[in-house]
Amino acid sequence: MVGTFPFRRYRQALLGLTLLLPFALLLGAGIGAYPIPPWAIPEILLKGEGVEYQVLTALRFPRVLGAGLVGGLLALAGAVLQGLFRNPLVDPGLIGVSSGAALGAALFIVLVPGAGVLETYALPLFAFLGGLLATLLLWRLAQTPLGVQVTVLLLAGIALNALVGAGIGLLTFLATEEELRSLTFWMLGGFSALTWRLLLAGLPLALLALALLLPLARGLNALALGEREAFHLGVDLERLKGRAVAGAALGVGVAVALAGGVGFLGLVAPHLFRLLAGPDHRYLLPGAFFLGGSLAVLADLLARTLAAPAEIPVGVVTALLGGPFFLYLVLKHKREVYRA
Repeated sequence: MVGTFPFRRYRQALLGLTLLLPFALLLGAGIGAYPIPPWAIPEILLKGEGVEYQVLTALRFPRVLGAGLVGGLLALAGAVLQGLFRNPLVDPGLIGVSSGAALGAALFIVLVPGAGVLETYALPLFAFLGGLLATLLLWRLAQTPLGVQVTVLLLAGIALNALVGAGIGLLTFLATEEELRSLTFWMLGGFSALTWRLLLAGLPLALLALALLLPLARGLNALALGEREAFHLGVDLERLKGRAVAGAALGVGVAVALAGGVGFLGLVAPHLFRLLAGPDHRYLLPGAFFLGGSLAVLADLLARTLAAPAEIPVGVVTALLGGPFFLYLVLKHKREVYRA
């Protein structure tokens, strides 16, 4: 299946992306309104005092590390779901977790006005619970006597996204001007609100998502041949589907809870790795995680610097970059179908 691809190419791509992420983190930590030379960061940390140290440890590090984690989770979830659905155009938002999380956040913003300091922690919690409930609903809808039907899961996700969009539209209509501003900024996504406490609160769930998703590589490689062939190769299809959807929902739920609506990373990063190396999920899953984390950090860097001292929402930057890439994938897929 993937034996024609040289393993040296996979290893080189994975090694390069593993090195790219810390480089992007250093770049993101150094560049900003208060510039700090990236090569001086280790010395500043060893010194342990001064304005630069406070800027790095209190502001920059939780932001760039959170961006890397969010981007990695979205990209890993996207790679797993594309393998599960055997469709290169699948995005994590299609299983409803992103829209469910957005609805949970919108409900909190509009129905719990004046939350104050409570909003810092309760808003991500409501977003995570909204994504979790949406995923559980979709999973129940896709259950049949023959097991979970992936096609039904996809169609139900599309329908749920439409319903949630209507619900968010109604809440937007009911919101006050201040609530509407908060809702708009949260929906567009960003990493400016990330703190150490918020990041550490989401870390255990993020690690659980990684533990669920990364071991699925061999099963997804077999599934690329088809469900019947994967079954004959010894793959427990129901267990594979359950872990894939649960892990993706958990990862995307944490990402949306931490950063809001940051789109297209789950679609773009897996495809970029396939262009660099190939489709073997043993390398694709960790490669997508590292690449997605790097892209999120660099997108946040652009959002902070392009319109300084103002800040562009990160979701706008990722959409401007990911939208054309998605159109390219659609046109490429159309040409492949026509040639077949």
